[in-house]
Amino acid sequence: QVQLVESGGGLVQAGGSLRLSCAASGRTASSYAMGWFRQAPGKEREVVTSISRSGASTFYAGSVKGRFTISRDNAKNTVYLQMNSLKPEDTAVYYCAAAATAGLITTAAGMDYWGKGTLVTVSS
Repeated sequence: QVQLVESGGGLVQAGGSLRLSCAASGRTASSYAMGWFRQAPGKEREVVTSISRSGASTFYAGSVKGRFTISRDNAKNTVYLQMNSLKPEDTAVYYCAAAATAGLITTAAGMDYWGKGTLVTVSS
C-alpha cells in the first residue's frame, strides 16, 4: 500500500501560479503510475494529468494542456503539479492518486489509492 499526502494548495489570483506536491509513503512511489484529479463544487471528479511509472509518458486534460506540468522525483517519492496561468475555473479540490501499474491511467476508476486533497482557489 501507499499513503499519499497533497500540499501546496491555496488562494491565488487569476494568472498566477501554484505548485502542488504529493508525498508518498509506505511503498515507494516509483512502483506506481500517478495522477492528479480535481473536483469542483457540484461537479464530478475529473482527471487533470497523469504520469507513467517511469515518467516517460504523460497525459493532460485539454483544459490544462500548456498551462500545467506534472513531474515526479522517484528518489524523493514525490509527484508535483506545476500550475501556471491559473483561471477561476481551475478552482477545485485537487487529489493525488496512484495506480499499481506501469502505464498511464486517465480515469478515476483506474486509480487504486487517493490522497485527501488540497484546495486550490483562483480569484478573478
